[in-house]
Amino acid sequence: MSLDATAFALTAGALTLVIAVRYLVISGLFYWLLWRRRPGRYVQPLHSRPPSSHGAGREIGWSLIASLIYALPAAAVIELWKQGGTALYSDTGQYGAWYLPVSVLLYLALHDTYFYWTHRLMHVSRVYRVMHRVHHQSRPPTPFASFSFHPTEAVLGAVFLPALALFIPLHVGAALFILVLMTVCAVMNHSAHEILPPSWLRGFGGRWFISAAHHDLHHAHVRCNYGLYFRVWDKLMGTDRLEADYHFMRAPIAAGSPRPSPS
Repeated sequence: MSLDATAFALTAGALTLVIAVRYLVISGLFYWLLWRRRPGRYVQPLHSRPPSSHGAGREIGWSLIASLIYALPAAAVIELWKQGGTALYSDTGQYGAWYLPVSVLLYLALHDTYFYWTHRLMHVSRVYRVMHRVHHQSRPPTPFASFSFHPTEAVLGAVFLPALALFIPLHVGAALFILVLMTVCAVMNHSAHEILPPSWLRGFGGRWFISAAHHDLHHAHVRCNYGLYFRVWDKLMGTDRLEADYHFMRAPIAAGSPRPSPS
């Protein structure tokens, strides 16, 4: 089974455009709403100063390069799928409707595991300088930082999901859902604003799922909060940090209860 060079090039070009436009639209929307419109009481700013336009421009530049890199393995999988050479499928009845959510959760769990450990690897000093320093140049990060990777880091991130699609069955609709979810989560977690309510953050969801506040601490302190979707690996490996760092994470004091005296 081989790839037709012309078909691959056309698919890769189309995917690069789709990935870049998806990134620009979602990142741009978050950037405009949160940094320009400043919706105040509806969200929790995590930084007092706005990012520079120069920083956002640099992030976009790296992200457009990353879009091409992400498109290449995805295009290879699409061309192989046309020839029946992957585990992707389009008939829901092939595995049953019950398998759709199971497959999505399986892919997310495996992707989160891969991301956690490769992310920790990229924080080893020598690897960091080559691969990961570009991503941490934004302080504070903006939504445009979500895809702002050095090409070597982009390659590491681009190959995993397409490789899974060669072996683990996944409906094409579920694959599209995962890709959009990945982009939305990445943009939201780099927005430097917490858009989820404190009640969610203090509840089950906040204890196990990553939010902007959780990931922002990684950019601030570097040696914590390496996960992508879930806090599971961070909790297991002792690298989790969140609740003690933000006033809005602390439980509200009930009416009539004595308030703690200032220290």
